[in-house]
Amino acid sequence: MDGSDRSLDDVEWATTTTGLFLPPFATSPVSSLFPIPSLALTLSLLRRRRLLGVLGILPRLQISAACGFTPYPNSRALMAKEQDGSPKLRHPEFQRMRVTLTIGIIGLCVTSYILGAWQGTSNSIKPSFISTKTRCDNLARSSDAHLDFQAHHQVSFNESSLAPEKFPPCQLKYSEYTPCQDPRRARKFPKNMMQYRERHCPKKEDMLRCLIPAPPGYKNPFEWPKSRDYAWYNNIPHRELSIEKAVQNWIQVEGDLLRFPGGGTMFPHGADAYIDDINALIPLNDGNIRTALDTGCGVASWGAYLMKRNIITMSFAPRDSHEAQVQFALERGVPAMIGVIGTERIPYPARAFDIAHCSRCLIPWNKLDGIYLIEVDRVLRPGGYWILSGPPIHWKRHFKGWERTEEDLKQEQDEIEDLAKRLCWKKVVEKGDLAIWQKPINHIECVDSRKVYDAPQICKGNDVDSAWYKKMETCISPLPDVKSEDEVAGGALEQWPKRASAVPPRITRGSVPGLTPEKFQEDSKLWSERVDHYKKLIPPLGKRRYRNVMDMNAGMGGLAAALMKYPLWVMNVVPSGSPHDTLGVIYERGFIGTYQDWCEAFSTYPRTYDLIHADNIFSSYQDRCDITYILLEMDRILRPEGTVIIRDTVEVLGKVQAITEGMRWKSQIMDHESGPFHPDKILVAVKTYWTGKPAQKQ
Repeated sequence: MDGSDRSLDDVEWATTTTGLFLPPFATSPVSSLFPIPSLALTLSLLRRRRLLGVLGILPRLQISAACGFTPYPNSRALMAKEQDGSPKLRHPEFQRMRVTLTIGIIGLCVTSYILGAWQGTSNSIKPSFISTKTRCDNLARSSDAHLDFQAHHQVSFNESSLAPEKFPPCQLKYSEYTPCQDPRRARKFPKNMMQYRERHCPKKEDMLRCLIPAPPGYKNPFEWPKSRDYAWYNNIPHRELSIEKAVQNWIQVEGDLLRFPGGGTMFPHGADAYIDDINALIPLNDGNIRTALDTGCGVASWGAYLMKRNIITMSFAPRDSHEAQVQFALERGVPAMIGVIGTERIPYPARAFDIAHCSRCLIPWNKLDGIYLIEVDRVLRPGGYWILSGPPIHWKRHFKGWERTEEDLKQEQDEIEDLAKRLCWKKVVEKGDLAIWQKPINHIECVDSRKVYDAPQICKGNDVDSAWYKKMETCISPLPDVKSEDEVAGGALEQWPKRASAVPPRITRGSVPGLTPEKFQEDSKLWSERVDHYKKLIPPLGKRRYRNVMDMNAGMGGLAAALMKYPLWVMNVVPSGSPHDTLGVIYERGFIGTYQDWCEAFSTYPRTYDLIHADNIFSSYQDRCDITYILLEMDRILRPEGTVIIRDTVEVLGKVQAITEGMRWKSQIMDHESGPFHPDKILVAVKTYWTGKPAQKQ
């Protein structure tokens, strides 16, 4: 059988078994996007269209020669033979068809080569900080942007390299804007029970659709632990507290710096010495006390100095005449929120805190049927402590300085003592300026004592964790049932740090439907792997670049647990109305957090978080409210050059990235930690540095 009678299968076999040279297009990178068939396969397709049956072998050979290779060794002899072939091959019509086919295949070779060379060049461009390249090139509009997580402050307000703006900067007067605690809006509400200082969010038509500017001269805060003691004055340009609280050593202005000596109203010698006094009365260092609540926190020096004892504190204070005290706290790298005990429950679950503290917080604990202390009882865990210093404690010494009569102060203390007994609390000690009470570990005796005390009674409902726009009640939140007087209601907690990895009692007891110990362990392992992946995407994560971290959808607190070895803290947020209320689980692990509806603003000042993590937030909220306002809120609370990590579906991330292009963010969509074929992706963004214009009339 000669070459003219060989089948196309013979040609295909020859091209794959004789080690023949293939032109560049055959293996070029473009094949990943536009697969180019082998020449033999092309000929096979043509054969199936019955073209080669008419043209014979000569066009096949000429095509092979055009692309630069010979299909089999005796091809030259075959070509010589066929040139002397039948008259049918010399017919003008066949000659024209042969030339046309030859030119077409040569064009395909050249085009494929050019596409392959172009694709190979584009694949050689890799971002400096990115370890995995996204395959969603149509979504990653900034795919060759270099995300810089370091603080350089080299981008000015009007730099032309910024992306075209869709959202203009707000006026400089909004640089400390807190939407839901706006003092101007607060005046419209009654002052009774501090209602005017509670959350009052703007209506949609009143929401700002612009970017909150940083004050002129803004600089990134100092790294922890230096930030505990120092801050840049230009970041929070307020001198009020340094004057009003000068004797108490809250804040001192030293040139372009603010210094925090650690003083407080009841501890002018410093928070550290004050904490030592508490430790002499109840043990703070044995791991049993991990989560603390500081009501009326000032600049949160108490919480700042508790951190070195592995105690994390949720500090809160209202936005009031003491300008920006919560902002000072967060600037120092200390957890804090804008908040007040008014008419609504504070946004934390029941049995959350190991210890609660009031140092001259000016809350009238003995008034209104004891409703404020009843609320503290709700969030205090069984066996937890309440510490009170300031009026009326040690009133015999301080009554003149407090400008109150002895009779008035004595009556207030007597009423607090009586209320504590009716709450079934036991007074542990009163020494000097400190008084400490302890909550019982269960309610067995407390239920019996209701026969003696008419009020407060134990609440009949069990919605003790409900705390988002939930009115306070003058009844005692019931504790879980126990079988003996020695059993801790709800389950005993491990000592810190074992508490972080141990299965929380709310899960082992089935208090959170759908969550099991097995799911908890799987979740912990999953977030450990995810944080390892984040470290590859964001190298500064394991260093001191980030201090204040927010997890917008915290789940069981897996992210906080995976990050606990680093010098940072996490504000774990559980969206209100979530299928699983896991905030109590988070507190049982030894972390802090709050409830939040992300259709509203968060209770904090602008520029108070270094890193924000959002896991499936936008999928959850895209049908509830405009996600543009969620992104604008994230921009408000994120510090200049802060980082955002958003996990979601490709479709949702495409929408998010399109919005952030007008927000002075640089972003990039990257692969899921499971690989490029996972339907979810990760968007990493950096907020660029810019400030408001100085000396500008508003």
